[in-house]
Amino acid sequence: MAEPTSDTSAVIQVSGLTKSYGDVRAVAGIDLRIARGEVFALLGPNGAGKTTAIGLAFQRDAGVLKRTNGTPLPSAVFFTAKVLHALLVSLLLVAITVTFGKVLYQAEIPAGAPLFQFLVILMVGAASFCALGFAITAVIPNADAAAPIVNATILPLMFLSGVFIPIGDNAPAWITWVARIFPVKHFADGIQAGFLGTAFHWSDVLVVGAWGIAALLLSMRYFSWEPRT
Repeated sequence: MAEPTSDTSAVIQVSGLTKSYGDVRAVAGIDLRIARGEVFALLGPNGAGKTTAIGLAFQRDAGVLKRTNGTPLPSAVFFTAKVLHALLVSLLLVAITVTFGKVLYQAEIPAGAPLFQFLVILMVGAASFCALGFAITAVIPNADAAAPIVNATILPLMFLSGVFIPIGDNAPAWITWVARIFPVKHFADGIQAGFLGTAFHWSDVLVVGAWGIAALLLSMRYFSWEPRT
């Protein structure tokens, strides 16, 4: 990180920030300046599936996966631990967000059946998107390509599924049709049902879970522990 400048109006300021893991550079040349009174957010490759895929690509290139595979640790235990980690992180993030909304904005928290349904779709979704993260590593050639490939995969689906911008009833039919094929739309609908009071459909859980099982089967067949040259 570069030395701080003399700009006294900036609360936080960095220039040329870099971060490397061995020979793999994760962050290169980040400049950031936050003035006093500004509200600032950093948007990056977060989320169970995206984080899993990118993290595994970096670990594979760095030789971490190869060394892990050479230990007595069974592969099933490794994958199970990754899924459980995704579940735990998802639950913690939801708990923090819900607490923040309740305390500062008096948001209504679902109870009873809606709460149960919310937790089911949350856990199934976290596990399934984690498995999808395993699967997509099969098409990631190296760590440098991880973020572009993952974001090029998930971001269009998020837009088509109404995650960033709500899709109205007058949207083209092909958008709705494509969104219903993939799990993002079903997961978003299931998550929103508990808080927005919309109808909850168990078919959404089945679709998300089916994608997770398919991804896990593909991972068992194509997952690579070796760095790709």
